[in-house]
Amino acid sequence: MTIEKFESIYQRAAQRKGGEAQLELMLHKPLSPEELAAIPDDRWLAVFTEKVFQCGISWNVVRKKWPEFEEVFFQFRIQPLLLQPDETWEQKAKDPRIIRHLTKVMTIPANAMMINMASLRYGSFGKMVANWPSDDITGLWAYLKKHGKRLGGNTGAYALRQMGVDTFILSSDVEWYLRHCDIIDSGRDTKRALQAATQAFNQWKTESGRSLSEISQIIAYSCGDNRVV
Repeated sequence: MTIEKFESIYQRAAQRKGGEAQLELMLHKPLSPEELAAIPDDRWLAVFTEKVFQCGISWNVVRKKWPEFEEVFFQFRIQPLLLQPDETWEQKAKDPRIIRHLTKVMTIPANAMMINMASLRYGSFGKMVANWPSDDITGLWAYLKKHGKRLGGNTGAYALRQMGVDTFILSSDVEWYLRHCDIIDSGRDTKRALQAATQAFNQWKTESGRSLSEISQIIAYSCGDNRVV
């Protein structure tokens, strides 16, 4: 398997997006480890919950209702949520102010517990994320899938990206590119595929000096539905 040089990918993306200057304006860069470590635990839980609810539902619908979610779930403060009895969650799942979906609501106490356990061990969930090895970002995906609830697949990765974590995402465009180049040839979420994708992204990171987030976006802009008319 020969991995395409990142410079070729970059130039193709720039051509499709109207030039290098325009492409650079479109790139979102990750936060620093210090900035990630400073994010309070409640914000991690809020974003995990938002991404869980956005699965299979219009993202805009969830965003419009989000102020009510914050109100119903105590601004996603971990300790008050962990003190709630089981019957409270069933009642909250029926609250008309939110999107009523018991299974998704029940991810909140489960993911609050995951965040709390990490906070007890590392000082905060943000500190754990900030110190996660950058060359094993899919290991963090696996952590969320194993210890959290409904955070597998792209859900956890999208949540991390939204929080500013330096991660690539196996979006439809990126997945298509990796398959087209024979970098992955199995199910998207298999250990084999994730290892191959991680290896390729780490190689491009070494070549370019760019973050995984930037590389992921540039690959997406270089193919698929992103052509500038």
